[in-house]
Parts: sequence; C-alpha cells; structure tokens
Amino acid sequence: MNDPRQFAPATQRNREPILAVLSEVLPASGTVLEISSGTGEHAVFFAPRLRPRLWIPSDPNPMARASIAAWREQCPAENLYPPIALDACDPIWPLEQQPLPEALQDLDLQQHPIRAIVNINMIHIAPWRACLGLLAGAKRLLPPKGILYLYGPFKQAGNHTAPSNEAFDASLQMQNPEWGVRNLEDVVAIAQTHHLALVKTVAMPANNLSVIFQRTQD
Repeated sequence: MNDPRQFAPATQRNREPILAVLSEVLPASGTVLEISSGTGEHAVFFAPRLRPRLWIPSDPNPMARASIAAWREQCPAENLYPPIALDACDPIWPLEQQPLPEALQDLDLQQHPIRAIVNINMIHIAPWRACLGLLAGAKRLLPPKGILYLYGPFKQAGNHTAPSNEAFDASLQMQNPEWGVRNLEDVVAIAQTHHLALVKTVAMPANNLSVIFQRTQD
C-alpha cells in the first residue's frame, strides 16, 4: 500500500526546541495557522501539545497536503484540522474568503479567531515574494498582539552566522537563483511596514533562529 507520508529528518531535531519557544510566545487561545506545513510532521507534533489552541496546516503543494493528511490520520488530534491549499504569494488567502475551505467548515473564526501564524523553514526555500506575501498576509489576518513566528537560517548585518549556513545558501542558489538565506534586517524592515514589530529572536539548533513578531495597532 502506498504511503503518502513524507519525512524531514530535521523535524526530529528541531521540533522540541521549536515547541519550547511556541509554548512561550503563542497566545493562550485561538487558532494557529501554519504556512507551508511541508511534510506535516510539525503539525501533528505541535497540535496536541499546544491545546486548547486550534491548528490549521496549509501548503500549496498537493503532495505535501497528501503527506499532512496521512500524518494526521496516523496521529489524530481533535484540535488539528485537515490541510488547506494556501500559497503565501497570493494577495487573498482562503481564510479571508467565504465560504471557508471545505476542510474548515466547522471552524468558527468568531469564537476561535486566528491569533498566530507559524512559518518554519520556508522563506529561504522560496522566492523573496513568498516572504513578502507572508508578511502581508500576517498583517491582514492577525489581530493586535497576534504573533507571527518564523524559523530558519538568517544572515545578520548581511553576514552569514556560520560557515554551514554560507554553504547551505550557496547550494540553495544553485538549485534556484531566487532562493537563499535572507538577511534578518531586511525581513524586519518589511515586517515593520506591515505593522509587525520584532519582539525577539531566539538562537536555535543548527545555527537557526526563531524570530517572533507581534501585530501592532494600525
């Protein structure tokens, strides 16, 4: 029998440290939207451990959504929704439209509003416009004090923080010239234009960072 589940080895290494940060910075209730959920391994790990928050995984890739659905079937959690199709680059996301995607038909966003957006290991393996779309979407969806959480490698002051990150950046750009490790200050500057203030950064395993933004008043 074909198993659509995909496996990302880094998930096993980073999920506990990420969970520790999320447990500290996420609002205590509401709905968390995960952008670019990939294999789905993070979603099935985080959702049951972050109750009573609801967790919505998403990905633009049908194969990724199949993997997320298969992981969800194997590791069910009452607060974990089926994956939805969402491309961060789109000017309007499915959660901004009516009706909501079929997978979310029983979700009451009035009672359980989206209060956080989580994005792990995407903006360096995507064109810059995906980062821009993510920040714009966070501005549209998050309420004041809502949280945007980013995880991945970043340059700081234009410099790589480790030789391994520099080599990784070069390999990414060989695969696609539009990809690459982003400069943290560039991301922060764009975030500020979308009413997202940098709260803090947290050093993580393998020379990655957790970067936490909070939605300010317009």
